[in-house]
Amino acid sequence: MKLPLRPEFVGEVPYGAPQMELPVVLNTNENPYPPAPEVVAEIAVRVAEATASLNRYPDREAFALRADLAGYLAAESGVRLAPEQVWAANGSNEVMAQLLTAFAGPSRTVLTFTPSYSMYPEYTRNVYGRFVAVERGADFAIDVAAVPAQLQVYRPAVVLLASPNNPTGTALDPADLRAILEASAQSGPEGAASVVVVDEAYGEFRRDGVPSALELLGRYPNLVVTRTMSKAFGAAGLRLGYMAASREIVDMVRIVRLPYHLSAVSQAAARAALAHRALLMEQVGQIRADRDALAAELRQMGLQVADSDANFVMFGTFEDRHAVWQRLVDRGVLIREVGPAGWLRVTVGQPKENAAFVEALKEAR
Repeated sequence: MKLPLRPEFVGEVPYGAPQMELPVVLNTNENPYPPAPEVVAEIAVRVAEATASLNRYPDREAFALRADLAGYLAAESGVRLAPEQVWAANGSNEVMAQLLTAFAGPSRTVLTFTPSYSMYPEYTRNVYGRFVAVERGADFAIDVAAVPAQLQVYRPAVVLLASPNNPTGTALDPADLRAILEASAQSGPEGAASVVVVDEAYGEFRRDGVPSALELLGRYPNLVVTRTMSKAFGAAGLRLGYMAASREIVDMVRIVRLPYHLSAVSQAAARAALAHRALLMEQVGQIRADRDALAAELRQMGLQVADSDANFVMFGTFEDRHAVWQRLVDRGVLIREVGPAGWLRVTVGQPKENAAFVEALKEAR
């Protein structure tokens, strides 16, 4: 029997990084530290309270959670937003899917600059959109001078900008972002604006002095900033992502969300984690320090290292990077073979994991 799979899905395989049971796993940019006992206890209490009314649908607007997220962003970035300017979903993946459902689609273009997050073309494909990828420069920066002309040629409904970028770890220069936003005011379909989405999944790990795109929300109504609790909060298993934008954009996204898309359990667990944000942010400081130390050690080994504002480091270059990756696996260390040719990416782990990786790399080169 032949099944009516959409033609563009024929031969495709599901997204996913390799999963292996090895002593040191540093390939998916997870926070290496499990939640503290007090955070676990708080989540357990709040989830238990939520389960007492599981026969009822959850708050479909997740308003209390959105208010908590707005409070967190004010503390983390200094930008104060109304809860109505924040929207939450099941991971930043679902946020992106909702954004593209609302603004992209058939006969519309999504533009990004590669190398970047490998799910972007899949989000676009799933909504029947046209995906355009413009190559970054040798330093992984965007050629901002060329962007206005590119926007006029492609007329993208959505521009996706990861900052810090995955897999390079590099952050977008604030002046470059402002230039792109200025050029996007009427660059979309039929003279509308292009919606510029800055993906800050790794935003909390940015170095001192690197601002968040959140600071520009008041000036540019077509700007969206997405975040996640998977990385800095060490809650990848929770699947909670969110975005900050104008109320108008949030209301447009609400049109396409599935009914009651965010469960009562997810909302309760996320609010419990947010209540302990100060403790979780201490982990971020440790990871940032360990990242810088790891980058310095790789450079001392004579390797190229991309400047990172994330919780991972991209390094190289290798004539046969797969062979190096495999030799690391043979030594019990799993990292990611991703990004430009010759480069590899390693997640920052706990100190003992970072040390094990470095020792294995010295043997594997």
